[in-house]
Amino acid sequence: MRWRHVEIFDAICRGGSLTQAAQLLHISQPAASKMLATAEMQLGFRLFDRVRGRLIPTREASILAPYVARLHQNLDDVSRLARNLRSHHEGLWRIGSSPAFGLELLPVALSRCRQAHPAMSFELRTHHSGELLQALETRDLDMVMSFDQGEASGVQRQVLAHTELVHVTLPGVAPLRHWKEMAGRAFIALDADDPVGAMVESLLQNHAPDVTPFMRVQTHYVACSLVVQQVGEALVDLVTARAMQGRGLAIHRLPEPLPIPVSILTAPDDAGSGSRERVLDHIRQALLECRFPG
Repeated sequence: MRWRHVEIFDAICRGGSLTQAAQLLHISQPAASKMLATAEMQLGFRLFDRVRGRLIPTREASILAPYVARLHQNLDDVSRLARNLRSHHEGLWRIGSSPAFGLELLPVALSRCRQAHPAMSFELRTHHSGELLQALETRDLDMVMSFDQGEASGVQRQVLAHTELVHVTLPGVAPLRHWKEMAGRAFIALDADDPVGAMVESLLQNHAPDVTPFMRVQTHYVACSLVVQQVGEALVDLVTARAMQGRGLAIHRLPEPLPIPVSILTAPDDAGSGSRERVLDHIRQALLECRFPG
């Protein structure tokens, strides 16, 4: 099945008729009809039945359809990648990050970078890890900032700095002095699929196996917002805690420090540049300034 046959097949599936398919492909209707006839002849079976003026996929066509759709998605990915490679220049940096960094840290870092280098411009997108990695693969993003330390094929990882896990409560609530005190607390837990959430899950299992969090959330700042609403206490990263502190949070150190690596992910064939290093310097400085209060 040649590519032009794939195109006519997909166009008829989307348009429902040869007329619509011809319009989608910007060809004449006789040309579309000839392409379909050639495809069916080479395949050795009919692809469509004509029913009340519309072309209805045959059983064989219905089996082929998802594979053809996958081919078109792959082609769209290739086209998007080529477009991104063509349009990318050192003055524009498209940065993806976990939501935690988008609250305050990256806005501060990129604002400073823009002041120091006015020719630079930025796109900032916050998503969760899977979406960020996919966008990095197709070059929709130039770099990704994440807590995730899991193995991921097709990316370069650079640990930029470390933050730490902290205990957030309402003001006046006592901090944890010993791990055993976790058993008497009402914790809001992060999703165990989240890198920091997995760390908290391990902590609870090791030090308070009988504690079952009464609420789980996917996003760190949502956990902090629930603490502000007097729902419970939470263990989150310091970056999020500092960004949310102005809403009435108390931030406490844990009985033992638990560092959290902050990584920058890039495409494997990205050799970097002076421009990128300038961006990373500002991000690194913002991370160093995001210290425990007091």
